[in-house]
Amino acid sequence: MTHLNLGILEGPLLLFGGPYSNLQATRALKGHAERLGIPPSHIICTGDAVAYFAKPNETVELLREWGVNVLMGNCEESLGWVSDDCGCGFEKGSTCDLLTSSWYPYANSVLTDTNRQWMRSLKRVITFTYNDRQFTVVHGSYKKMNQFVFASTYNSLKEESLISANSDGIIAGHCGIPFTQIINDKLWHNPGVIGMPANDGTPRTWFSLWFIKDKNIVIEHRALDYNYEKTADELLLAGSANAYVDSVKSGLWPSMDVLPAKEKAQQGKSLQETIIRY
Repeated sequence: MTHLNLGILEGPLLLFGGPYSNLQATRALKGHAERLGIPPSHIICTGDAVAYFAKPNETVELLREWGVNVLMGNCEESLGWVSDDCGCGFEKGSTCDLLTSSWYPYANSVLTDTNRQWMRSLKRVITFTYNDRQFTVVHGSYKKMNQFVFASTYNSLKEESLISANSDGIIAGHCGIPFTQIINDKLWHNPGVIGMPANDGTPRTWFSLWFIKDKNIVIEHRALDYNYEKTADELLLAGSANAYVDSVKSGLWPSMDVLPAKEKAQQGKSLQETIIRY
């Protein structure tokens, strides 16, 4: 398992997942990080730089130029090695699986060799120390890159990953909905994704900020506003009119196949920015 250790990090951190070829959202987050004064060394992406939208190369090149730490997600693994599908873990024949045929062939056909090589170079696990605690960044779960782990997913599964990682906390991506849980004094944190709404009926996307106050780690789930109309227009101009054009505007996912019952029931309910102390 390839691994990147960032060592001891001090000062504010910015965490995010899933740029998903959404250049407008990635630009907006970069601008936000610069206004906050957070250096690229203190920014971590949980993977899936390329997916549903129209600017795969431009999004990758912006991330590379920005210099942030990017984890390998299933999309990087699949596109890096020119696989036939995205490796997202969708059930065969499901709506999510069928929707893949509307974006994956396009991304696979336009991605440059240089950007594929960059994807292949990414690490599958990132670790760092923060406030004397050890954290592990994975895409899905510690043992399975494309495992969907939601807030309602059994704690036993999360505990298994935490034990396997021998870590005080896991930062994960893949599921697309932000949440933070403290389980037996261990942390499970998903900062959400910036490339797609969180199925909450708003076009906002999500990231998180971490900082230390009064000897505690303070985690802020924050919403990202960006030019989603331009993202939709870029998709149409690329000749890839599909369900994601509507989704980026409505804030509702085109399919809920991967969601557990609890998360399905929360569709269209606007998420709120929250603060957690750990």
